[in-house]
Amino acid sequence: MKYNTKEEFEKVNMFGEGVPNEMFAQYFIGNSYLNPLVKPGEAPLFLANVTFEPGCRNNWHIHHATKGGGQMLICTAGEGWYQEDGKEPVSLKEGSFVYIPANVKHWHGAKADSWFSHISVEVPGEGGSNEWLEPVSAEEYNKLK
Repeated sequence: MKYNTKEEFEKVNMFGEGVPNEMFAQYFIGNSYLNPLVKPGEAPLFLANVTFEPGCRNNWHIHHATKGGGQMLICTAGEGWYQEDGKEPVSLKEGSFVYIPANVKHWHGAKADSWFSHISVEVPGEGGSNEWLEPVSAEEYNKLK
């Protein structure tokens, strides 16, 4: 379901908005928020609720690993997009699940007319690193319907 206003969205964003995602803001167009659900190092994997304002998306990026690794997205509120390089964009809504294997170039974020939230699960792996790449251009993004 689409949520145009923050007030509507806050009623359904069950894992909470968290704080402005300042650490990674340079890799996002628009404002995003981060609410870690576990403290780093206290669990075998990292989980965080990531909230995107309408139109917000992250840059193309790759979760590198030599073994294992990757990312999973569990969509919890609003509507968004996910796209792998060379493939068609996938529309996301509450209940959508995306598994992103290691070493796959991709991006994800909110639709232009909806707040969006997903739990990001960083899959443990060996030799892991994140590579942030170019932004998703306004021209590319505005083509999405």
